[in-house]
Amino acid sequence: MAFVHERANAKGKSGGDRDVFTGRFVELLPDTRIVEEIAFDTADPAISGTMRITTQLIPVSDGTKVTFSAENVPSGISADDHRRGMESSLKNLAKLLE
Repeated sequence: MAFVHERANAKGKSGGDRDVFTGRFVELLPDTRIVEEIAFDTADPAISGTMRITTQLIPVSDGTKVTFSAENVPSGISADDHRRGMESSLKNLAKLLE
């Protein structure tokens, strides 16, 4: 899979404007929890390794609360970049569902 950045000066983890990665689902509990392992296709050791993303889905009165947590995030991915990426994913999900 690949994320392609639209910003003109974006630097992808895999080069150019792309973040190319492989992933696998470790756990799928319908309507409750998704656990994924993600590894970027990169020669940069600061971005290498496998991180684990856990998505929790919690019913609330007006919909669903979605939360992410991440483990083993490569040192080359700043907390701010990771937060922005997760926020972007949530915004895209909201657009899809609205």
